[in-house]
Amino acid sequence: MDIIVKIDGDGQMDPTLIKYFLAPIAFGEADYTKGNRFYHLKSVASMPRMRILGNAGLSFLNKLSTGYWNIFDPTNGYTAIHRDALSVLDLEKISSRYFFETDLLFRLNLAHGVVVDVPMDAKYADEVSSLSISGVFFEFLGKHLRNFMKRIFYNYFLRDMSAASFELLFGALLMLFGTLFSSYHWIYSSRLHVATPTGTVIIGALALLSGLQLLLAFITHDVESQPKIPIQRLNYGN
Repeated sequence: MDIIVKIDGDGQMDPTLIKYFLAPIAFGEADYTKGNRFYHLKSVASMPRMRILGNAGLSFLNKLSTGYWNIFDPTNGYTAIHRDALSVLDLEKISSRYFFETDLLFRLNLAHGVVVDVPMDAKYADEVSSLSISGVFFEFLGKHLRNFMKRIFYNYFLRDMSAASFELLFGALLMLFGTLFSSYHWIYSSRLHVATPTGTVIIGALALLSGLQLLLAFITHDVESQPKIPIQRLNYGN
């Protein structure tokens, strides 16, 4: 087989859409395609509100942890992948259950796989989801943080070091210094009921603004650094 397709068994995914998931991979434009139920406004209107809010929050965390800033709806189970991309992944390390699709995206980014969203409509009837947001919130948060730290370390300090690496490092240090410095002097002045000296305020504000500017520059670089050449075209699997 050249392409493997996965469809969830909840009856919400239309099998006639498979051709749209295959096309970007078959034409060598992507290694992995996934559904996006938020592309069409009519699809969003038919979704339960809790699903909309939950997916919006998860999508933002997903962008940070996986590095794929151009995709949405990360937990969508309608997916397709080229065998060359699948062959470079350690399948035993991919998380199971609800975090499976998100963790797969993280590992695809480390392998420099190209991911494309495919617009789709979801079908919602009277089925009850077994996913409890309160039950998986802290689990998801911890795994997103773990993947984010790994991705940053692998891509910006282990495999390569660039201007973005220093932007992230010094930006984080300046933000930390500015926060601690300003908090300390604010508490100190409050206890003594005196005004904080102008110079002290400027030092804290300058550190925070400089750190924020560096972090924004890093995020811009991270957005522009998404994989562009599919793994299948590099013949990693051969």
